[in-house]
Amino acid sequence: MSNLPSTLNSFWLWREISSKLGVSNPAYKYWVNTPSLKLNNKYVFLQKERLPQKYMHIEEVLTDLSGHLPIKYASDQLHVNEHLFSSDKMKLHSEFEYKFVEDVKFVNIKKFFRENGIKVSKNSLVQLGKLKNLELSADSTFYRLRDDYAVVVYD
Repeated sequence: MSNLPSTLNSFWLWREISSKLGVSNPAYKYWVNTPSLKLNNKYVFLQKERLPQKYMHIEEVLTDLSGHLPIKYASDQLHVNEHLFSSDKMKLHSEFEYKFVEDVKFVNIKKFFRENGIKVSKNSLVQLGKLKNLELSADSTFYRLRDDYAVVVYD
């Protein structure tokens, strides 16, 4: 789970690129010098400033996803039910900032961590949940959130 909040700082959502350029879905596979990242075997992202030269102009209108993660991926990495990010009836739902890009919902994990003073190192494992469901260990850091929720960072 290294660099959880920074995962997409240097990537664009392929679905948005494809839509704005009008190119076919698998086209990125043939762009040899454009590294890609796949999350949850569902979301494909292409590295910023590495698109083929003839498509570089599109970067000006693409959505910056710095600090954001797709809600499915974020829920998997934080070991929490995806319902937390998708239902406004959940207690912590309003604590997060959301962004929609091409029908994909993203959550701003970086802003949430910063606002709550949560420090995560490169190889940390992070768990978000109700107090009663979290396990503490000697090498973990506990961050209490509002109500009965907390974040535990295991180093």
